[in-house]
Amino acid sequence: MAILVDNDTRLVVQGITGREGKFHTGRMVESGTNVVAGVTPGKGGQEYEGVPVFNTMEEAVEETGANASVVFVPAAFSADAIFEALDFGMSTVCCITEGVPVHDMMRVANYWRIRHATLIGPNCPGVISPGKANVSIMPADIFTPGNVGVVSRSGTLTYQIVNELTQRDIGQSTAVGIGGDPIIGTDFIEILKQFEADPETECVVMIGEIGGNAEQNAAEYVQSEMTKPVVAYIAGFTAPEGKTMGHAGAIVSGGESTAEAKSEALQRAGIRAATNPSEVAELVAEALGTSS
Repeated sequence: MAILVDNDTRLVVQGITGREGKFHTGRMVESGTNVVAGVTPGKGGQEYEGVPVFNTMEEAVEETGANASVVFVPAAFSADAIFEALDFGMSTVCCITEGVPVHDMMRVANYWRIRHATLIGPNCPGVISPGKANVSIMPADIFTPGNVGVVSRSGTLTYQIVNELTQRDIGQSTAVGIGGDPIIGTDFIEILKQFEADPETECVVMIGEIGGNAEQNAAEYVQSEMTKPVVAYIAGFTAPEGKTMGHAGAIVSGGESTAEAKSEALQRAGIRAATNPSEVAELVAEALGTSS
């Protein structure tokens, strides 16, 4: 098993004819994902990488039975694309687009829950279940099927840590990049719940960063609800206060939003917190009982 995306995923790419949409559609198809449709208004009737293009989500879903979408629509129109995906029954929507206005995400924030769907992002790398489905911009070649779930606010740290897991022959069940904007869809806790319930996942890696209190909330959930071991890493120990570091949400705005405070909260909850990205794979191996 896996979470969010798997062999049953029938993916539609919103914004498939744009530069990013074309490039990553090719990579998703190459990695074995069942991409059944693309949507770009005014470009219906075209085809890319063998994938038919439709003018609307309604047409795409009616013709192909798509059940998940990935959004490469420009930031000004991303909220409308998310609404359209949710309205036509997508169970999982991954918004890759960076720079979506916060005001637009405020409109989206409650709607995706009403639709009983999962929204990943925006400003995220997406979701990949190795060997099953790749709904992301992540490099599929560094992933390998296995039993470690990964949830992260940072795309590049995900790649580094997953690569080190793979080099130690530690595979992944699903990796989820939730995004680093101030307002996102699904958060750490929602993903941790799904990993806890997934029989394939035996250990979870959580990758956080400065800004907000999402990691502290996740630590409380892990301490009270999870039976599976969790290994964490928090980026940003040297970040100066008040300065945005990478993501719009990665800004130290108070004592609790520093890397030190987050790491301490994790350790109080019994979560093993690595001091650097390279240590994560070692701690995971110990948690799984496979370290040598």
